[in-house]
Amino acid sequence: MTVIPHLLGMIHLDPLPGSPGFRSMDAVITKALEDASTLADAGFPALMVENFGDAPFFADSVPSETVAAMTRCVDALIAGTGLPVGVNVLRNDALSAMGIAAATGAPLIRVNVLSGVMYTDQGPIVGKSAELLRKRAELGASTEIWADVLVKHATPPPGADIRQIAVDTLERAGADAVIVTGRGTGSSPEIDHLKTVREAIGPGTRLVVGSGANPTNVADLAAIANTLIVGSATKRDGSPTNPVDPKRADQIAHAAARAGLI
Repeated sequence: MTVIPHLLGMIHLDPLPGSPGFRSMDAVITKALEDASTLADAGFPALMVENFGDAPFFADSVPSETVAAMTRCVDALIAGTGLPVGVNVLRNDALSAMGIAAATGAPLIRVNVLSGVMYTDQGPIVGKSAELLRKRAELGASTEIWADVLVKHATPPPGADIRQIAVDTLERAGADAVIVTGRGTGSSPEIDHLKTVREAIGPGTRLVVGSGANPTNVADLAAIANTLIVGSATKRDGSPTNPVDPKRADQIAHAAARAGLI
């Protein structure tokens, strides 16, 4: 089984076939490999890939061409860098992500809503943990499931309690790790939320910061969480649609190394 590192650099894929902005599959892979190479050169020990350019997103099941394109991208990234690569199929197609991981050997998937319901710009999204865990068993996969708790770009139902949701995500939905984010792409999580989740799940479970890490807050975040997924902060001008900036990537990697994440 692949040991998954504690720092992952995000690969935001350009629009894939079938999405409104699609232009060229070769160009998508070329840019993804360039970003991955820059992150690897900076010292990032793992990657996460998502179909960020496919907005507006489907709520759950994506078309077959998206699955095929992402499989090709993940395979190219693994071959091109030799790094572990996680898979997130936006907005919440966990079953396709598991299939891609099984086909490529990717060691983990990210699931934005594993259980319960969140209200999003795609409408209500309902978790499919029962189907996902059965699919993993059917495929004979050892793929880890990392699940968001109160995922970004979404509103929880009234009365939602982050502590209980975190516990249920692990104990009832079967997640291997939980992810805490800020309100949107590139925004940092509230430290109080991060501390609450850590207290709820205990010290032995992987707690992941899924957005908002930057060179100035890595140490504070790493004092509570033990894994960071970093995207916008590595990009030129901090924009997720821009290429990875070598200087920004170096700054994040050095801060993560000082915090003991590498």
